[in-house]
Amino acid sequence: MLARAEAALKSLSGQFSQWLDEEIVKLEGARAEIQAKGLNPQTSEALYMRAHDLKGLGGTYEFPIITRVAGSLCKLLDEESKRASPPMYLVDAHINAIKAAVRDNIRDDSNPVGRALAEALEAQVRTHFA
Repeated sequence: MLARAEAALKSLSGQFSQWLDEEIVKLEGARAEIQAKGLNPQTSEALYMRAHDLKGLGGTYEFPIITRVAGSLCKLLDEESKRASPPMYLVDAHINAIKAAVRDNIRDDSNPVGRALAEALEAQVRTHFA
């Protein structure tokens, strides 16, 4: 059964790039809504949900670095109280890192640029909450 599931997933892998692009467009759309309507419970929840989706899908779409970066973004937004006032420059940095990973085909943190970027973002999130 596991072998069949793996084979089915492999047969879909040709569509991963398109699906990943669609998820990134949704994330950017959530960020654009914040720019247009301001940060409120609905717009911040939408941003969190998009980040959370990418956190779960990055590895499936063969980009575990996206799982890591989106996980860092989720940590920035994971509690409703945190969503009320995240530093938008840090939100944007996470989104830009995700887009750069796809653009430059940086799939995991064995890539020194990907690792450094993920570590820097995680450190900024920790600093923000310190």
